Amino acid sequence: MIEGARARIGSALTTTTLLTVAIAVALALSALLVALTHGPSGSVVSSLYDGSVNGWGSFGATLDASAPLLIVALGTIVTVRAGEFNIGQEGQLAVGALAGAMVAIRVGGPGPLVLVAALAAAALGGALWAGIAALLRYWRGIDIVIGSLLLVFVAGQLLAYAVNSRWLVQEHGPAAQRQAESAPLPSGVRLPRLGHYPNANVGAGFLLALGLAVVLAVALARTRWGFRLRILGHNPVAARRAGISAAVVGAAAIVLSGACAGLAGGVMLTGTAFRLTPAFSNNVGWTGLLVALVARNDVGAAVATALLFGALDAGGGFLSTVGIPSDLVPVVQALVVLGVVLPSALTRRRAARVEATA
Repeated sequence: MIEGARARIGSALTTTTLLTVAIAVALALSALLVALTHGPSGSVVSSLYDGSVNGWGSFGATLDASAPLLIVALGTIVTVRAGEFNIGQEGQLAVGALAGAMVAIRVGGPGPLVLVAALAAAALGGALWAGIAALLRYWRGIDIVIGSLLLVFVAGQLLAYAVNSRWLVQEHGPAAQRQAESAPLPSGVRLPRLGHYPNANVGAGFLLALGLAVVLAVALARTRWGFRLRILGHNPVAARRAGISAAVVGAAAIVLSGACAGLAGGVMLTGTAFRLTPAFSNNVGWTGLLVALVARNDVGAAVATALLFGALDAGGGFLSTVGIPSDLVPVVQALVVLGVVLPSALTRRRAARVEATA
């Protein structure tokens, strides 16, 4: 037992050291790139800090960025537990946001009711879009990775068409003034915030994501559904002999994952964006998938990882406001993400090598 505790402490220290070194190298490389473009290289670290956690306003921006990432990651965890790998969250998020926008803009009624209907429509839109990939997977045998990935590009074209069509969601007005974007959401169809900027303010979207994480953690650990998912993911043959239908349980997991991605789009739409644009999804679906992978498909770890990625996103958005070239902002974000992800990947690879040689 003592040897095991020592091994765990040693592994934790190694990971922490690697993490510190990797982030330091990533920040140094970022500062070097900014300096080469004659930008304020000394502002990289301070800007990331100011934009993410320095003050309640920045922290609120971090929570806003974390909410859709966490919701997407939760759906991804469900599919991985079932032994499937849906990677179409980017498209499912876009279609979900489109469905939510159509309800929010076109349906009249009391604001809170329309808001709930819009979020439900967003989840339904994402679920239906993922359902196409699930149908192709279990009806025609098309790999879920290929099917869900191809649907991402179709979703992008669908969203571009929708924001350019007045009969769908485009804002009405003179032809010369119309842009490729939807009409803004009515003021009553927006997620509330607790507190006011620049003081403590938390969007309801993050609370929704956190509540969803708690429900999913309990469902995966304590319910028959979670048990069936684990059996299917670990041993499909044993699952079949136990009477678990891969087509039913697996397809349901994919559809649920799509519903989560669609709901994430609805949260973005009603929480921060308030209108659709062709680039609405902004890689949130891909990043949410990455959050689930970094968290190793653990719900608790996904919450912490989503907060970390949200902080990077909020801090990265602040970089351009201090004079750092906008083209370099995603490069700096990518370097920092690599600095965060690389240590855990190296640690896992080392552990696998040790286990293989034991």
